[in-house]
Amino acid sequence: MDMQSALKAFGVNTETLSEAEKSQLDEQGYLALPGIMSAQQAAAIRQRVEALIAEEGEKAGSEFAQEIGAVRLANLVDKDTLFEVCFSHPRVLAAMNHVLKGDFKLSSLNGRASVPGDGIQAFHADWKGGVDPSDFQVCNSIWLLVDFTEENGATRVVPGSHLSGKHPHEALENPWAQHPDEILLTGAAGTVVIFNSHLWHAGTTNNTGAPRYALHSYFTRRGNPQQMNQKAFLSAETLARLSPAQRFILDV
Repeated sequence: MDMQSALKAFGVNTETLSEAEKSQLDEQGYLALPGIMSAQQAAAIRQRVEALIAEEGEKAGSEFAQEIGAVRLANLVDKDTLFEVCFSHPRVLAAMNHVLKGDFKLSSLNGRASVPGDGIQAFHADWKGGVDPSDFQVCNSIWLLVDFTEENGATRVVPGSHLSGKHPHEALENPWAQHPDEILLTGAAGTVVIFNSHLWHAGTTNNTGAPRYALHSYFTRRGNPQQMNQKAFLSAETLARLSPAQRFILDV
């Protein structure tokens, strides 16, 4: 199996993303894809996330990372077939293929629920430092399991910041502060927002009385370590149900 064969198996071709969509990813660093999940699918995944949070309790997210102000889940590839869409959907894979130039694998598939009254983050990038725009290493996707609104902690980004070659902690005097060019990534449940992970981004405060649920399927170039070592964490049962193309994307 190689990348071309894997993408073909998922139904990805040169027209899976429009030229306008590719241009927005290149220039702005993010792209909203409405309706990737149906309302019923988003609700089913959210309910499974809620059940896992209840089951795992204080251990939730411990396979990778836990966070003050949000409840995390990790290793979701191994926890339900419902989550397979997050590393198998052709539109999402086409976006990853475009940003990472045909050289990518899943790095991690995690959940994040910002809790009422919290969830705010400093601007950050999902890479250790700035990179030249010709050498992007990582790309992420946010799967909106509820509507993202101004009130419930929608992610903020600085459009075009991925082209600066700088990490926000190097470039910003106060990464926690509001940026004059920031926008909020609001949208309806079922939307997936692709964003170049070198784009400056951060969660905002959830000012509602309910958690704001999302998944993150995060991809990296094949030569980089994964955030979640799939070979080490996936069960034999999970490996047995995965297709050859899925196993290639997971690098297992």
